[in-house]
Amino acid sequence: METRNHKKFLLRKFFDEYMDLNRSKEDEQVTVDSIRNGVEFKGTNLWILIFATFIASLGLNVNSTAVIIGAMLISPLMGPIMGVGLAIGQNDFELMKRSLKSFLVATLFSVVTATLYFLFTPLDEVQSELLARTSPTIYDVFIALFGGLAGIVALATKEKGNVIPGVAIATALMPPLCTAGFGLATGNLLYFLGAFYLYFINSVFISLATFLGVRFMHFKRKQFVDKEREKMVKRYIIWITIGTMCPAVYLTYNIVRETFYQTSANNFISHELQFPDTQVLNREINYSDKTIKVVLIGKEVPENLIVAAQTKLPDYKLGNTKLTVFQGVNNGVEDLSSIKTMVMEDFYKNSQQKLNEQTEEIDSLQRALSLFSGSYVVNERMGKEMKVIFPEVQSFSVSKGMELNIDSNRIDTVTYAVIGCNRPMSVMDRAKMLQWLQARTEAKKLKLIIN
Repeated sequence: METRNHKKFLLRKFFDEYMDLNRSKEDEQVTVDSIRNGVEFKGTNLWILIFATFIASLGLNVNSTAVIIGAMLISPLMGPIMGVGLAIGQNDFELMKRSLKSFLVATLFSVVTATLYFLFTPLDEVQSELLARTSPTIYDVFIALFGGLAGIVALATKEKGNVIPGVAIATALMPPLCTAGFGLATGNLLYFLGAFYLYFINSVFISLATFLGVRFMHFKRKQFVDKEREKMVKRYIIWITIGTMCPAVYLTYNIVRETFYQTSANNFISHELQFPDTQVLNREINYSDKTIKVVLIGKEVPENLIVAAQTKLPDYKLGNTKLTVFQGVNNGVEDLSSIKTMVMEDFYKNSQQKLNEQTEEIDSLQRALSLFSGSYVVNERMGKEMKVIFPEVQSFSVSKGMELNIDSNRIDTVTYAVIGCNRPMSVMDRAKMLQWLQARTEAKKLKLIIN
């Protein structure tokens, strides 16, 4: 019994020493004021949001990750979202109304700005950065939740560091809104709904994380003199929270199911559709239609093996899934452009890798050649220095060579300096030149030849 109590004491002591959030906690009012100040979207904040939307839209348009990250750092979208979480945690209905109003204003301005940009931009090709914002996964939910927790903990401590910019990048609120604008501008409702779906999920779980942080760190709740009003405010907050969380929970449930389906389908392809001398060129997994389409290249797989693989779909919890296998590019493959894209990507990656290797090899050879030819030493500046120190010198050359000692069979690298003079050089000047050249060339072994 004493041993158990001692272990509990040590465990409590460990958590108190290393995990206590109150050790470097900022004054609570400072944290609350910081979140409240970021809620309003008027004047400067609104213009910053518009500019950030243009930057993010440009980044998505030209497929530049760096530009998108910059836009996420500039964007003040986190303010009203964290304001909602703080309002729920403190039972502050006025703050909740302000936060929700600012959230709707910010969302509307962002989508309208992005839509206007994509309506007038000459670049209308769908890039990979745009496509990445149209289909949320369970990982986006976890990123938003843990990112929101990191954000509220950082705001509540004195040593904030660079956590808030990191949270802004990780949760990625701005790109989905720009993608929604792209969907409206191009008339693609699926892009709009998918991107807005991702934005809504991120926003809800950041607010939830803020609420959990506020409650866990025991922020003071708003006190009401009128108890009836307090009950009414709590009732409003509960209903708004339920109204927001219910669709979020339902959507998250669907995301989890789709994630599991995608994982099972990929496992099925990896284990059951791997044949000798045949490679999976492309795969298309559609959760809503419950279909798997696979393109194989290489040696043709007999139909009985494909049927045998199809019978194993229930083993991967894919019993109601339709499997379609295409072999070659002339057997009814529907999406030839995707095959061409994949082949070109592989070719580009391999070519780029070989090009990089060849560039490194050329640079290495050029450095070695420079060392042996002496071009790293022989230059106009050195010539001027030599003319001042040794006026009788008319020409000079420096190069490296290999010297074999016959008796010991030892090979050394020797630097040769060949000097052309218009009159004989004294022994003292020869020694002085040898020392000067050794210092300038940094050669361990140097032989001086004077003509």
